[in-house]
Amino acid sequence: MEIKRKNTNVLISIVVVILSFTTSKLCAACSSSSSTLSREISIGVVLDMGSVTGKTIHRCITMASSEFYASHIHFKTRIVLHTRDSKGDPTHAISAALDLLENVKVQAIIGPETSLETKFLALLCGKAKVPMLSFSSVLSGIYPFLVQIKQDESSQFKGIASILQSYKWRSVIIIYEDNDDGREALPCLIESLQVAAVHIASKSSISPLSSDDQINNDLHKLKTLQATIYIVHMSPSLSSRLFLSAKRIGLMKEGYAWIVTDKTMNQFSSIDDEVIESSQGLLGMKAYIPSSSKLRGFKSRWRMVVYAEDPLMEAREMDVLGIWAYDTVWALANSTERVWIETLNAGNQGSLDVARSKFTGLSDEFQFFDGKLHSETFLIVNIIGKGERRVGFWTPKHGINKELPTSFKGRSLSSSTTAKTGLEAVLWPGVSATAPTGGRKLRIAVVNASGFPELSKVHYDPETNTSSFTGHCVDVFIAAINSLDYQVPYVFENWEILGTYNDLIDQIYHQKYDGAVGDITIRTNRSMYVDFTMPFTELGTGTVARRGNSDIWVFLKPLRANLWLTSAAFFVLMGLVVWTIEHPTNEEFQGSVAYQIGTILWFGFSTLVYAHREKLTSNLSRFVVIIWLFVVLILTSSYTATLSSMLTVRQIQLVTARNYVGIQYGSFLGGLLVASNLNFTGLHPYTSPEDYASALSGGSKSGGVTVIVDELPYIKIFLAKYGKDYAMVASQSNTAGWGFVFQKGLPLVSDMSQAIVKLREEGKLEMMEKKWFKSQSSFMPENATSTPNILNLDSFGGLFVVSFLSCVSVLFIRFTFVLFKKFGLKNFIKLLDGGKLALMFRFLVSRRGNAIC
Repeated sequence: MEIKRKNTNVLISIVVVILSFTTSKLCAACSSSSSTLSREISIGVVLDMGSVTGKTIHRCITMASSEFYASHIHFKTRIVLHTRDSKGDPTHAISAALDLLENVKVQAIIGPETSLETKFLALLCGKAKVPMLSFSSVLSGIYPFLVQIKQDESSQFKGIASILQSYKWRSVIIIYEDNDDGREALPCLIESLQVAAVHIASKSSISPLSSDDQINNDLHKLKTLQATIYIVHMSPSLSSRLFLSAKRIGLMKEGYAWIVTDKTMNQFSSIDDEVIESSQGLLGMKAYIPSSSKLRGFKSRWRMVVYAEDPLMEAREMDVLGIWAYDTVWALANSTERVWIETLNAGNQGSLDVARSKFTGLSDEFQFFDGKLHSETFLIVNIIGKGERRVGFWTPKHGINKELPTSFKGRSLSSSTTAKTGLEAVLWPGVSATAPTGGRKLRIAVVNASGFPELSKVHYDPETNTSSFTGHCVDVFIAAINSLDYQVPYVFENWEILGTYNDLIDQIYHQKYDGAVGDITIRTNRSMYVDFTMPFTELGTGTVARRGNSDIWVFLKPLRANLWLTSAAFFVLMGLVVWTIEHPTNEEFQGSVAYQIGTILWFGFSTLVYAHREKLTSNLSRFVVIIWLFVVLILTSSYTATLSSMLTVRQIQLVTARNYVGIQYGSFLGGLLVASNLNFTGLHPYTSPEDYASALSGGSKSGGVTVIVDELPYIKIFLAKYGKDYAMVASQSNTAGWGFVFQKGLPLVSDMSQAIVKLREEGKLEMMEKKWFKSQSSFMPENATSTPNILNLDSFGGLFVVSFLSCVSVLFIRFTFVLFKKFGLKNFIKLLDGGKLALMFRFLVSRRGNAIC
């Protein structure tokens, strides 16, 4: 059976070769017979004939030329291909182009695959004003005669950025080929990632001449970085070596993701099986070529030609460059015919304009726009098993979709036919169905603040050999990182305070830790080496002093003596006026002389606390009491406010000289205090709230300190425990607060800052602060130490005048009505006219008369 199969294959090969030879002879005969009737247009072809890609493109070009004129016999022009081998060397490419332009007089050149060769040839074609069609991406704007047979790379890079955004990956590593192609594409890729707010953790260039050991060393360096998402932009030959090395050193396992550009994926069929095995789980971007009967027929014919040349190449798939090369020749053939017709009609010779060609070819709608192939749709594939599986599409208009919107199939797009967004299920490296988080676990150092365990504390369990972490700083960090819209894996590690906090900053800078949580102050010199988030505590420092002893006579201090005496006199006056009005008719204001004197004093002073119990029967007395109660209200309110301020201030026993100041051990505040030129004798360091209390209770005379100066969170913890005996007397915004620390450049810093701002706006920071700091009742405003103004008579003179006038007015009205009632109107007028004032006074002390009012 094997022998028969081999014989059959040999026979098929012979038949294919004979048919190919016969076809070529017939085409040549037809060409020679029609050469006298048709105009020949010379087209140059400069390719690396030693490469698989170059051979593939050349086969497609020759097949396109033969098949085009087989189906367009009536055309008056014929393109004649003149092939030159560049051998992958720019000097050979230049020599070949010069020969084609000067000796052959070609009308266009189908160019090489590399950027460097394309640049040189584009300059030559520009001088000769001959179109050049290249399979490489360069800055076509500076080469007016250059046309790129390739999709716009900037569109592809935007698609990669969309993939990163869809998985919420915020940090990536770029690996590119260290040649002109890679270096020119890099700025465009970086710009697309920056627009998508994706951080570039590292950019690694690998030379095509690098050894396997050099590639391994480069990958080992990248493995130490926090990011685990890799973007690869390089040729298939170099990317094959890269994937093999990545597999060996453990970068193709679970937790990693690889995204490969079309530079590799368009020619993925040329990659060896061993490389495909090492590339399992990677995502690739490649040009989308819709399937059609025309394309399937061409592929079948192409396989026959390839098999006739080399039977071992039968299973190889044709890459997209060959399809575009085929359509390019058809575009050239159409262009030459169009120019020939225009020349006959216009009478002058025109030049080829391939950019005007537009037709439906093997790659569907084929045309050029702005010097580049107009094709914006990219296919997203996942390498699984021995091949690739389609998982989605990307277009600039519709983004990532599982299926193409129907508008790409010739129908208008409607809401009912919109494709589902996102990608199909992807199998990631390590045969994992779970998408990577985008980074390895962050190693977060937690400061073990033994003196202030409320801030951050590490609890070690020797039985389970595990540690737990508690404290205000830890709670804020967990709340902030859990509120992010993407998962960030991290692990806490204990950091004992063996040195200074600057030592911890150094360890983060040298990548022993990725970040730190604790009472770490944001400082300028530290920000040069690490990144801080927004502060999650209050800014500045506070000064704590011991409360003083109470003064038993402090209640007399709010009012000056003249105000005390005036107030007492008016209390007596008020009682006397009310008694004068109420005595004739109100039984509660009658009795023995001693009783009535007591009633006068009682009623007057009882209005101070609104405790008078006597019922008033006269409207006049009610009026004067209302006016007086208003005066009492203002007087007592002012007295209470002033007394409260005086009690607060007097409780603070702050010595102006500041003989000794206590600070926390190892704190940077000592330098700030010295720099502020405060008048103090010396600084004493302490380590805990208990030490603070002990030092303040002794005072500077007993070896202690007069005040403690520390950052506000420490002050809050201290006052939560000892607020009864101590209070904060001053605060300054001379520090930037505490923030979480991370290595330079991590995008997590800005996200954590936004999360902290959100926690503050939602009031969650305050809730966590109350949980750990308990009480804040011992905080004093900054102006609490200023002595309040003592109240004097000038402050209330107007009120006493109003009250006195009300008393005089009421007494006058009372006497007038009594006299009017006693003597009648005529006698009252005579009485007033005669000036018998003595009679009036005698009447006042006469026996009780009838009630008038």
